[in-house]
Amino acid sequence: MSDGTNSAPPVCVITGAGEGTGGATARRFAAGGYRVAMLARTEERLRRMEDEIEGSKGYVCDVSNLDLLTDTIGQVARDLGNPSVAVHNAVMGAFEPVLEASPKKFEELFRINTTALMVLTQAVAPAMIEAGNGAIIVTGNTSAWRGKPRFATFAPTKAAQRILAQAMARDLGPKGVHVAYITIDAAIDTPWTRPRLAPDKPDDYFCKPTAIADEIFHVAHQDRSAWSFDVEIRPFHENW
Repeated sequence: MSDGTNSAPPVCVITGAGEGTGGATARRFAAGGYRVAMLARTEERLRRMEDEIEGSKGYVCDVSNLDLLTDTIGQVARDLGNPSVAVHNAVMGAFEPVLEASPKKFEELFRINTTALMVLTQAVAPAMIEAGNGAIIVTGNTSAWRGKPRFATFAPTKAAQRILAQAMARDLGPKGVHVAYITIDAAIDTPWTRPRLAPDKPDDYFCKPTAIADEIFHVAHQDRSAWSFDVEIRPFHENW
């Protein structure tokens, strides 16, 4: 987050900038006066989003390639400036019983969901610490809190992601960097979620990406006298 002392616009970097939460978050931070660096694997989508979102710039980056992720954050800093907000939204899921689970796929999920968060943090946090402020926000889900059937490869990576973020918060918080984990306890309303997972559900069954983005923006700008770490969001009628 910006302390308002610099004339240049603050910079937000977002991994997993797609058509759901990532894209909505890019639009929200751009509307809030940020230059937005969007990381995703699909160049065509990034170029389209660049045209739609003023002040944005897309970077083709598969965050499972950790060296590429580090290099890309360096390029963001050279192009736009050091990020004062980083949002780790990139995610990969796999859903299969434990006896059918692939150890290779498990390690790939872990690299994207968890190890990439560490690498991203190592790339952006030093400049935040030097500036005396910054925010690193992680988007998670209920798999970070519990394991269920067919979640043997996914849930452990999200649980580790949350605990990594908690360790980061305790390490970096005293240095002026706010780390927060946002648990989204809902199906997110994206172009692929409805037809594949819940084609017959009403609108209020879903969590809207724009609403999630609003909360990410809010958490990233909390007063340092009242920082949150664990933030849970869900539709009003969700049974929890």
